[in-house]
Amino acid sequence: MKFTKHIMTAVLLTGLVAGVLSARADDKHAEHKAKPYPLKTCIVSGEEINDKGEMKPHAFVVEGQEVKLCCKSCLKDFNKDKAGYLKKIETEAKKQKK
Repeated sequence: MKFTKHIMTAVLLTGLVAGVLSARADDKHAEHKAKPYPLKTCIVSGEEINDKGEMKPHAFVVEGQEVKLCCKSCLKDFNKDKAGYLKKIETEAKKQKK
């Protein structure tokens, strides 16, 4: 009985570790596929994105698109209309390619 408990514990821990590692691998893989953010300004506020101000820029990936906001507080507004902001980013990227 004690042997069975040890085996079950080992199997559960192995599964947990494998799940965590595979999730991290997926996150890294998704970042490599992300389209770069084409703007020098925040898509929400229009403020310039720079690392030298009081507020730190906030960068993340949504649906394969890198998004950079001037600060983390713009994230709330971005989340209210993700599709709209992603469309604006796509439009701006197409303009820059021309």
